[in-house]
Amino acid sequence: MKTVRSAMLWAAGSAFFVLTFTVLSFALFIFSRKRVFALARFLFSVQVKIMGIRLRVTGLDGLDRTRTYLIMGNHQSLFDLFVIPAAIPLTYVAVEAAYHFSIPLWGSLVSRYGCIPIYRSNLEKAKESLDIARQRLREGTSIIILPEGHRTLTGRMGAFKKGPFHLARQAGADILPFAISGLFDYHPKGTFHLNPKPVKVSIGPAIPYATIADMTPERLRDHVRGIIADLAGLRRYHA
Repeated sequence: MKTVRSAMLWAAGSAFFVLTFTVLSFALFIFSRKRVFALARFLFSVQVKIMGIRLRVTGLDGLDRTRTYLIMGNHQSLFDLFVIPAAIPLTYVAVEAAYHFSIPLWGSLVSRYGCIPIYRSNLEKAKESLDIARQRLREGTSIIILPEGHRTLTGRMGAFKKGPFHLARQAGADILPFAISGLFDYHPKGTFHLNPKPVKVSIGPAIPYATIADMTPERLRDHVRGIIADLAGLRRYHA
């Protein structure tokens, strides 16, 4: 029964994603990034409902939608792709793994939208990507980056990489932390089964740059990781 239910959810979600992809591909040639993202948020909100995710978002009241942020959170599932835009009402571009840009069709979509590839195995190219992200922040474009760098395999939050925190210091960016809870249980990495259930996105108060300007990247990493762990209801620990 669980396998049949999962197959039906995958089929419905895949069909709707084809529609979403087609609509967004055309929209990128017609509308501004802000309008395309608003459309994507609506379509992704529908996507998660179709696939049995009952999304709840907290912390929206304290969000200043006029500010530019470096947005950071934990990475629980493949479906972060849909849940995060549906939950966070800001226009942003993502720093994401370079291999995403070689995925047929999807790669061209994220590239045209303006997402930034990060090369994990090439230090010089990784630095170039962070330089691009820093410039975007200074120009007033919010950036999202998931400091774990990959989805969790266990449901626990992994170690954070230092690169995003060098970026935060160099760009003078305010950090907007968020945490996803329940999405790993919905779809653990490497499994076929989907488990319809509530998923929560907790948006924390923004961390002003002025309060972190004197922190080292290592200290800032640990500070932000602790905040995100608290938002997720996880015990703080050293990976």
